[in-house]
Amino acid sequence: MYSNYHEIIAEIKKRSLVRISVAVAQDREVLAAVKLAQDAGIAEAVLVGDTALIEPLMEEVGLSADTPILHETDSDKAVVQAVSLVKNGHAQVLMKGLVNSSDFLRAVLHKGEGLRTGRLLSHLGAFEIPGQKKLLFITDGGMNIAPTLFEKKQILLNAILTLHGMGIMVPNVALLTANEVVNEKMPATLDAKILVEMSSNGDLPASLIEGPIALDVAVSQKAAQHKGIDSKIAGNVDLIMVPNIETGNALGKSLIYFAKSKMAGIVLGATHPIVMTSRSETPEGKMNSIALACLVNSR
Repeated sequence: MYSNYHEIIAEIKKRSLVRISVAVAQDREVLAAVKLAQDAGIAEAVLVGDTALIEPLMEEVGLSADTPILHETDSDKAVVQAVSLVKNGHAQVLMKGLVNSSDFLRAVLHKGEGLRTGRLLSHLGAFEIPGQKKLLFITDGGMNIAPTLFEKKQILLNAILTLHGMGIMVPNVALLTANEVVNEKMPATLDAKILVEMSSNGDLPASLIEGPIALDVAVSQKAAQHKGIDSKIAGNVDLIMVPNIETGNALGKSLIYFAKSKMAGIVLGATHPIVMTSRSETPEGKMNSIALACLVNSR
């Protein structure tokens, strides 16, 4: 169990150095994050993109001139080359640079040359919240817009297996809804009820899943007691699964902007971890995502 990113970085430093393949690397913030990762001793990188654009940015952020660059001016070809490095074992983590997300994911999901596993791709966010004793994980606030019941099962599978890999062998999981009452007019509550039944039947990896459950009960044992809800996970949640991307996006940004949380995010479901952060994310935030990807890869 990790309470902050310093602990994650300390753990990664005990292991073999991870190589990141950066697709279309001519992005200042991405290169600044790579420098932070190199300075921390957790990762090295190979940069794929336009050398004429990359080198001045490397000098600007202080990234070592020894960092290898594979020259490719065409963005689509650069993404394919970056994906190929991971697929062929020359790198262990894929990172998006200055390229459109749909073009990036098209190469990731290519049937022959991509990183497909047959599983749904989903996003896992990890939040270091001031005053909390451990990281809070949220899925899926960044990939799947309005997941079906089947897709929610796949999202849970991705996230729970990843937490297992981090050493959280029986994660406490909250299936977030507006309240704890199953209501036919609120499809998310019906899905939550079915997913809990799936877990009880052994159709999901080891975890303690509760739902439908509202946010106040998920994060506060006092709220659960006040509502008269007998919850085994209230106030001790590891993972929150949101019902749709709007909820996940709003919850995540609320934690960042109101609670001053530090956030990392990775894409799961491919053969290797993928770092695909927002353009507005700071170099430190991108570095945290690199650290999370390195931890997932090293397990």
